[in-house]
Amino acid sequence: MTRIDATDAAADTLVGGPRRGRVPRPGVPLPLLLPALVGLAFLLLPLVALLVRAPWHTLPDQLTSAEVWQALRLSLVSATAATAVSLVLGVPLAWLLARTDFPGRGFVRALVTLPLVLPPVVGGVALLLALGRNGVVGRWLDSWFGITLPFTTAGVVVAEAFVAMPFLVISVEGTLRAADPRYEEAATTLGASRFTAFRRVTLPLIAPGVAAGAVLAWARALGEFGATITFAGNFPGRTQTMPLAVYLALQNDPAAAIALSLALLAVSIAVLAGLRDRWMTAS
Repeated sequence: MTRIDATDAAADTLVGGPRRGRVPRPGVPLPLLLPALVGLAFLLLPLVALLVRAPWHTLPDQLTSAEVWQALRLSLVSATAATAVSLVLGVPLAWLLARTDFPGRGFVRALVTLPLVLPPVVGGVALLLALGRNGVVGRWLDSWFGITLPFTTAGVVVAEAFVAMPFLVISVEGTLRAADPRYEEAATTLGASRFTAFRRVTLPLIAPGVAAGAVLAWARALGEFGATITFAGNFPGRTQTMPLAVYLALQNDPAAAIALSLALLAVSIAVLAGLRDRWMTAS
């Protein structure tokens, strides 16, 4: 008898006989099933209500109005710009956290993830104090370069990048930690610089993680509300993004608010569909 046969025989003895296919999974205990179903209903009910109460007959007119397209175009442009900023700044930051060892690295990582738990309105206030016309840095931007960020389209991009970049950093850092650093080390021993090794070896290895983080950052930037309205305001055509348009429409035209919400819901579903191969496959 070979070693594999002996192992299979021992396993058959432990399970009480020859194995026939997969071992059936045990049933779900009722004390766990009921709260799980209630939780599922709690999460799905608002979305179902949004679909049920949607003004389907007037939906095309609602979504093709000039105000909606203006807000949608601004949202797409600002979210894409914020994602680009997050990529340029966040990928090197993730590499620094994953590949280097320096004093206070854990504290720096905590600061990077702070916007994830910080209330967005507080983030907007902090941005005003830092980059406002009388802010710590903003006063010098205004006096030296004539750059004013609050209540401008650039301010929308800054606010969205502030809340979205941690999603990209966390995703890329996790991918970097899972990637084998020996490929990078082999490239450096062959004469490549650290930056060349990162660009030619590491970056292709972590490309799926970078893409997933970019999609998450883009979706987070698209749905940002609190920091945007606090730092950039709510001016149609200049700073009014889709979430701000939903908030304003809810006060005057609930049907338009529902239509805009459906558009954002469709974008969220598209994001989940794009990430399904990474996070939604069964193990």
